[in-house]
Amino acid sequence: MQQPHESHEIPPGCPAHGNVRMYGPSFGADPDSHYAQLRSHGPSAPVDIAPDVEVELVTSYDAALYILQNPASFVRDSRRWNALNEGRVPADSPALPMMAYRPNALLSDGAAHARLRRAVTDSLATVNEHQLIRQTQQSANYLISQFSTDIRGHAELMAEYAQPLPLLVFSELFGCPPEIGDRVIAGISGLFEGTPGSDEVLGGALTELIALKRRRPTDDLTTRLMEHPAELNDEEILHQLVTLLSGGTAPLAAVIGTSSALYLGEDWPLGLPVEDAISQTLWNYAPIANYAAHYPTHDVELGGRVIRANDPILISFAAANTDPKLTEHREQLSAKAHLAFGAGPHACPAKDPAFMIAVTAVETLLNQLHDVELRVPFKSLTWAPSPWSRTLVTLPIRFTPKPVAQGSGAAGSVTSTGSASSAWPAGSTAGRTPQQQAADASPAGPSGTQAPGAQQPKGGLFSRFLAWTRGE
Repeated sequence: MQQPHESHEIPPGCPAHGNVRMYGPSFGADPDSHYAQLRSHGPSAPVDIAPDVEVELVTSYDAALYILQNPASFVRDSRRWNALNEGRVPADSPALPMMAYRPNALLSDGAAHARLRRAVTDSLATVNEHQLIRQTQQSANYLISQFSTDIRGHAELMAEYAQPLPLLVFSELFGCPPEIGDRVIAGISGLFEGTPGSDEVLGGALTELIALKRRRPTDDLTTRLMEHPAELNDEEILHQLVTLLSGGTAPLAAVIGTSSALYLGEDWPLGLPVEDAISQTLWNYAPIANYAAHYPTHDVELGGRVIRANDPILISFAAANTDPKLTEHREQLSAKAHLAFGAGPHACPAKDPAFMIAVTAVETLLNQLHDVELRVPFKSLTWAPSPWSRTLVTLPIRFTPKPVAQGSGAAGSVTSTGSASSAWPAGSTAGRTPQQQAADASPAGPSGTQAPGAQQPKGGLFSRFLAWTRGE
């Protein structure tokens, strides 16, 4: 592959018309055909990542790796973005929340990046592996207990398991008390559902969490960030928390859902372990599909195309991982050679804990529901039409219902016959079909098993989970 190199040529005219659209139902239904079309133009091509937002999308593994590993020529600070500075990006563009500058490690460069990154990586390094597995198992057991007694033996695994599970684990890791944890979860959930005001909800909850930890530090990741020698101020801590929470939970939910679907799918070879399903997901269904905007510090050439300095170059992790040029030697590559966690100085600092959480989540599901299976073929599952992520909309499963038991939920018995629609924040429709939403609104609840007039536990998801762990 021809590596990017400095060029003094100026790209001709205005942006090309007829760019491939990387959003909407057509893209969501078949992203691979879009990537194949783009590869015909070389290692990268201009695309519309959102209406009226053009970027250069890299689909070549080699080119992606080169850019990710060369921070001197390709920086992350989006305040350089030409079109944004020239007023050519709509103020309400859905690309802005994903690409606009924030003072965090992800979007910083040089010494500023090194300082923030060190605080994050050092704090994450203190996470106890065994404790993390226990927290994940406990969260998984709680969520399963909420739908496993459905008399139909049906559940929707994305909304009732894959999506809320990382939120529970992260809320514990960051030391959220119940009420703040509820609002953190509601805020993150709302961000990904497009609920107005969610950013304010999340920011307000995290601001309170930071103030609380200043007054009463405890053994958690928030406190460790505060006590790090880098001496982050409250604003910096807030933005690192937003990045870790929102940037960690949604991709992890996608991995848990897709890996579960693969393992339960009709084509999965018997005997292959859960770890293989996780690895295959990271290679073939990268949860962060197209992201990591870079801004060249000078005009560069990619496969004969000149990209101006400060025009955004996005990495298609999904396309790079499935680059046909890798096919002939894919088996010789390390299982971790995929780019799902990025590469270079901005690679995901939590890739090992994330892999561990995903494996534990899928294994716990299989251990708790021994005969669980998909209700539709894997190839019939629907994917979200987002350019940024590769995640299932729904994951319908069936299983033999567990008998209703009395006693402590934390001890492993079930305290409620309600479905885990109660696990997701109240009013949420994440991953729910219109039929499921209608069922949720019925007096019988989504599973049809709840007795008339039955009272749901008070509080949001995290409050209910903590009460369950205490046997309440």
